[in-house]
Amino acid sequence: MKLLIHGRNLELTQSLRDYTKTKIDKATHNFQEMVQEADVHLSVARNPRVPQQTAEVTVFANGTVIRAQERSENLYASIDLVANKLARQLRKYKERHNSHNVHHNQSTKSVQNEDTQNFSSSDHSLTEGKEPHLPSPGVRRKYFEMTPMNIEQARVQLDLIDHDFYLFREEEGSALRVIYKRNHGGYGVIQEKI
Repeated sequence: MKLLIHGRNLELTQSLRDYTKTKIDKATHNFQEMVQEADVHLSVARNPRVPQQTAEVTVFANGTVIRAQERSENLYASIDLVANKLARQLRKYKERHNSHNVHHNQSTKSVQNEDTQNFSSSDHSLTEGKEPHLPSPGVRRKYFEMTPMNIEQARVQLDLIDHDFYLFREEEGSALRVIYKRNHGGYGVIQEKI
């Protein structure tokens, strides 16, 4: 597994890198066959009155993005919390993925494997021909391939990335949709009025 560790507003010491690597390795140990890369961002709030130290992990598993983030007053505690959360999310993903595959025949499994391989090999084409430049402050751009999916698959992805919303391309009609978590429970979908 490829592990990238980044620091913001802090010095990444070797002991901090080793501790992070140990915790992430332990969290992903039982999922080595599906986890290809983990991207860890450690940060400390600039405001001394707000002692927030954040650990954020993004894992790329079989073409799926799984994200976990935790904050506390201690960076090592944040790393512990995010590693535990990541392990739970990976376990949930693996259980759903395995129960989903049980219902399909062998030909469907081989098509899914080909799609996963195509996704991995096309990662480089997303940035080809693009000039790197710094965006204006406060604007962050992300590029990713949008494979068509139904609303239930998008809901599962939303739970895995631990965000409030998820943008996806619908299977039928290829329209862009946004699924989001409602404040009072449940989910909502935003779509273009036709």
